[in-house]
Amino acid sequence: MEESGRFRKVWLNALLFGLTLLSTFFVGLGMSLSYVHPGAQSLDVLPGPGARAFLEPRVLLLGLLYSAVLMAILLGHELAHFLTCRRYGIAATLPFFIPAPNLIGTFGAVIKIKSPIRQKHQLFDVGVSGPLTGFLLALPALAVGLAFSKIAPVPAGDGNLSLGEPLLLKLLTALFFRHRFPPGADVVLHPVAFAGWVGLLVTALNLFPIGQLDGGHITYSLVGRKAGLISLAVLAAFVVMGVLCFAGWFLWGGIGLLFILMRRLKHPPILDEDVPLSLGRRIMGVVIVLVFMLSFIPDPVKGYGLLGLLTHGGAGVK
Repeated sequence: MEESGRFRKVWLNALLFGLTLLSTFFVGLGMSLSYVHPGAQSLDVLPGPGARAFLEPRVLLLGLLYSAVLMAILLGHELAHFLTCRRYGIAATLPFFIPAPNLIGTFGAVIKIKSPIRQKHQLFDVGVSGPLTGFLLALPALAVGLAFSKIAPVPAGDGNLSLGEPLLLKLLTALFFRHRFPPGADVVLHPVAFAGWVGLLVTALNLFPIGQLDGGHITYSLVGRKAGLISLAVLAAFVVMGVLCFAGWFLWGGIGLLFILMRRLKHPPILDEDVPLSLGRRIMGVVIVLVFMLSFIPDPVKGYGLLGLLTHGGAGVK
């Protein structure tokens, strides 16, 4: 009876995990085809030679590798939260993965914290554990993937998206590719490097200092009630970035507005709000700000700011 109850509790987690493996695998096939055959139209799935290219053993293997590495990064992020909650006796669910037919194959993963967090150091540790673990897993993926990435001509034409680069990727690219690129060429990311890119994006998104996001937990534990003002400033920044960088930031602004309407933008209070964090945790707060700066991508897809869409119809589509 006890084992049956446990099965009922985890079947949805297992199902979503499997579906997300599949969705990221199929996205990985397209990324792998572009890597194996630079310039190939990876979205051409009509019957014929283009479709059979997806069945090449190397493409299949790299697609699976992208999925496995990305899932490991996401799983590490969420398990870090889960285990930190267990350490402090805070009730939390296992991770729920979210499959999606988007550019990366997923909307990430979440855990649900089912009991209140009462102590400031617990709130900080729960908030910081996930992004820090995700970053530490994404970093070697990005470095190893870049070591196998290559420079190739980038064909002009519709359907070629240009991805934005976090600061860490720019630094590593300068390290691995010190010579100048020939005209019309760019770095074609290895699927493992792309998984690292996604890991950095997820890390940065979770570190926004808003409500119940990891960044909201961290900011509230560091500055207390002033975190609400920081959240409002971030919502204003979403609007600016949506106009200049990437229209998808308007969605995040809308989520923040929904939090305001639901009165959830402010973080729930804790018992020891006036007790400062330890020096070690305050230093870790500085470290996590650096992690955000290295991971943040203002324009995940280049040329898709509202201003660019209105004036050029999407400059990021080559």
